[in-house]
Amino acid sequence: MAVDKQQYLSDKLTQMAESATIKMAQQAREMKAQGHDVISLSLGEPDFDTPEHIKKAAKQALDDGYTKYTPVPGLLELREAICEKFKRDNNLDYSPSQIVVSNGAKQSIANLCLALLNPGDEVIVFSPFWVSYRDIVSFAGGVPVPVHGSIDADFKVTAEQLDAAITSKTKAILFSSPCNPTGSVYTHDELAALVTIIDKYDDLFIISDEIYEHINFTEAHASIGTFPEVKDQTITINGMSKGFSMTGWRIGYMGAPEWIAEACAKVQGQFTSGASAFGQKAAAVALQSDLKPTYEMKAAFLKRKQLVKDLLNDIPGVVSNDPKGAFYFFPDISSYFGKSDGPVTITDANSFAEVILHQAHVAVVSGSAFGDPNCFRLSYASSEENLIEALTRIKRTLSKFS
Repeated sequence: MAVDKQQYLSDKLTQMAESATIKMAQQAREMKAQGHDVISLSLGEPDFDTPEHIKKAAKQALDDGYTKYTPVPGLLELREAICEKFKRDNNLDYSPSQIVVSNGAKQSIANLCLALLNPGDEVIVFSPFWVSYRDIVSFAGGVPVPVHGSIDADFKVTAEQLDAAITSKTKAILFSSPCNPTGSVYTHDELAALVTIIDKYDDLFIISDEIYEHINFTEAHASIGTFPEVKDQTITINGMSKGFSMTGWRIGYMGAPEWIAEACAKVQGQFTSGASAFGQKAAAVALQSDLKPTYEMKAAFLKRKQLVKDLLNDIPGVVSNDPKGAFYFFPDISSYFGKSDGPVTITDANSFAEVILHQAHVAVVSGSAFGDPNCFRLSYASSEENLIEALTRIKRTLSKFS
């Protein structure tokens, strides 16, 4: 008699959604293995190699014997470099005891949620949001409360919306700027408006995900932790993946009030302990070195952004904002819902992404996973040649639907 092994899995796991970006990337890899020419624009990963001086620092660290366990919150050398970076780039004052280095910024957010949330605590999540926010909050026992920014407002949440969403159960606010998936960037004045609301609540914490800080096409990056009214309520998340093209190195970090940092280190100590020793040594070098490779990468992304924007504008029925950061577009394609090419009807963003994958052989991600079922996410972290070909295929495929 066959037994359904799924019954043995925990309720927490069965209630957790699979990462939509990872799922789509896997589908693309499977189609490629079958011989299809698939262009993957689904993952948020810079297509540039890690700069040579950073790789050299890691090799040197290995030669110097940095192959052992590290302190759970991170090597002091790296935590000091992070403090210098926060002050230099963000005007944020942290001491090494307020820094926790993790195995990627995703773990930093998970540590925080596990350390802060009790069952039933609400976390306001600015929507559209990165796919993992909702499930990390839920897994930690919290209740994610999406507050949606419309495309007409550049997908940004207003102070009025925030004020209306706060209840007696609200424990934290979670958002990213520059934003994954929309590329939206909150200005200093927009953050100031949010601070006027948050300042009313001493027990409300801000989780500010700034992992895309260096891929910012505005004049300056603004950190909400610089506002003195909410400094002691703010946890700033960052890492090496996006700005330094170090996705596989898994080095993220947070700056937080010391008691929160200690709590997160306690959580991390039971789950993974410290991040890799040689990776941390390389990260310290990266943060203290010339950012020329980062600026060159940003310039390439800006050029690609304009290319993709022009190509998207040339597709009837696709509506896009003008993202000011990260490397994504998040177009509204709801005008295609209900349209058919005969055998297939596009009913929602999920079926739209399936059509684009199987007919255009381009992997994109449904907006449903990011909190907006009218949109899809397209990453332009790919070559100009691939982007032109991908958008050409998408346009040709959609022209068959009426």
